[in-house]
Amino acid sequence: MARYTGSLWKKSRRYGISLTGTGKELEKRPYAPGQHGPNQRKKQSEYGLQLQEKQKLRFMYGLTERQFRRIFDDAAKMKGVHGENFMILLESRLDNLVYRAGLARTRRQARQLVGHGHITVDGGQVDIPSYRVKPGQVIGVREKSQNLDIVAEAIEVNNFVPEYVTFDENKKEATYNRYPERSELPSEINEALIVEFYSR
Repeated sequence: MARYTGSLWKKSRRYGISLTGTGKELEKRPYAPGQHGPNQRKKQSEYGLQLQEKQKLRFMYGLTERQFRRIFDDAAKMKGVHGENFMILLESRLDNLVYRAGLARTRRQARQLVGHGHITVDGGQVDIPSYRVKPGQVIGVREKSQNLDIVAEAIEVNNFVPEYVTFDENKKEATYNRYPERSELPSEINEALIVEFYSR
């Protein structure tokens, strides 16, 4: 299955949460898209709720179904709560941490920066968005890419960096200090429903 490249605003309105993280999608029209958007029926089956929760998280991180399922299976092999481990692994992706550090305004932009070879990990160039960053590793902008406008704009407008990431604006470097706790991850997601969905 190909990665979804359509309008994230429409998907945000469909699921009732901001998938880009800006919140702009729901300001004007906080209801589902389409002709009957404001008046659509709300009642859903248990399967429908589980599927919706899975799709919300998948679109939020911009993954294909195969990538998403692989990370879910990797989380099952770890000690601890399956759903929480799954979200921690998603959060540890390189493209996501570039976004969290404020080097990109959206996860899509962060994936593009990584894919085009502008990002380094511990000084070495990494162009794989799904690269799993370990605590203690340093994410930076390649020397030749230090003056990119989109990076400068993203840093300028960013006003929040989570506690598990330390960002040095002068060096344009971020350190992944530790794995995040569940309370620091998206509260709109009920990961237990996703575990139930895949356990059917």
